[in-house]
Amino acid sequence: MGTHVIKMPDIGEGIAQVELVEWFVKVGDVIAEDQVVADVMTDKATVEIPSPVSGKVLALGGQPGEVMAVGSELIRIEVEGSGNHVDVPQAKPVEPQAAAVVAQPAPRVEAQPAASQPAAACSAAPIVPRQANEKPLASPAVRKRALDAGIELRYVHGSGPAGRIQHEDLDAFMSKPQSTAGQAPGGYAKRTDSEQVPVIGLRRKIAQRMQDAKRRVAHFSYVEEIDVTALEALRQQLNSKHGDNRGKLTLLPFLVRALVVALRDFPQINATYDDEAQVITRHGAVHVGIATQGDNGLMVPVLRHAEAGSLWGNASEISRLATAARNNKASREELSGSTITLTSLGALGGIVSTPVVNTPEVAIVGVNRMVERPMVIDGQIVIRKMMNLSSSFDHRVVDGMDAALFIQAVRGLLEQPACLFVE
Repeated sequence: MGTHVIKMPDIGEGIAQVELVEWFVKVGDVIAEDQVVADVMTDKATVEIPSPVSGKVLALGGQPGEVMAVGSELIRIEVEGSGNHVDVPQAKPVEPQAAAVVAQPAPRVEAQPAASQPAAACSAAPIVPRQANEKPLASPAVRKRALDAGIELRYVHGSGPAGRIQHEDLDAFMSKPQSTAGQAPGGYAKRTDSEQVPVIGLRRKIAQRMQDAKRRVAHFSYVEEIDVTALEALRQQLNSKHGDNRGKLTLLPFLVRALVVALRDFPQINATYDDEAQVITRHGAVHVGIATQGDNGLMVPVLRHAEAGSLWGNASEISRLATAARNNKASREELSGSTITLTSLGALGGIVSTPVVNTPEVAIVGVNRMVERPMVIDGQIVIRKMMNLSSSFDHRVVDGMDAALFIQAVRGLLEQPACLFVE
């Protein structure tokens, strides 16, 4: 038997170090060739690290949240034959119990349970509560579902890597009667439990970027209400006529089209600002960042060359990018290079928001929810579909008057949607 050492690979773009986000194996697991063993994160994206060999995991070279240099030892595997390592120095191991305490990984659809812990075991395993100070390993989505169902996760057997609790484990737990010892306290019972969640991976990147943006950018926001009655009628008509063969349209591709047309007259807003070099770059191409919320945090995939796309072409690409981001499959290229960002919470959009500029861009347009409201038109009270746009700008680059004129131009295009397509 020999030892094969996998080192942190050079992911490219001059990156010298990456953050270890999540392990999918633990010491003692038998793994197959090409099996994903870990996720690491660069400044732009999460990257899967597969194993080039089959064998048994001897040691792990770091803990989730640790920043590791390119070329450092990631994992040590026992293999048939001589392997690729001779002196076999000891790597810093991460025991399964320690990993369970430190890591709070995001859910991954493609991750398979380790061979030593088949998923079926959850239905047969007895409910043995964890220690009071032992943090169950589970994704935020699983934790929220358990909280809503009144289930204490320390009583749930986890069938995933390192004992991670998955949705099917909750299903198995709720499908059979539980003793009162395994139930959560009632709604009026005192609770003394608490939970510490390490800020690692994507959540750390989001925190760093938001902090940097608020520290460096002179934010100001501008809110305007828009009558989208005609736009919504057009959208529904197009979906009724072409939805079956071209796909259903949401409001997003219309908003993207409005940005594209309005930016022709406001090039200073379709720009990026290098504040260290003191250089503003105005872009001819409109690369729209589409803020997308997933289970593991906010990501901004980029709709490239929105100015050249049709309504259905942009709609299809927005859907593809959003799915890739939510499934943690978006590439570095798909998550970088935007020139302006569009953010929307849909029905949860509220009345007003103050979005944070996605640096180095200088503008972000936020979409609030659509509601029917009584409005006065020509002296008559009528019911109209209304929606607010809450937008933020970098005041170092964009003057208040220009921001207001830009949003008014967008408003005019959306309220008279035929103008979106007049060249």
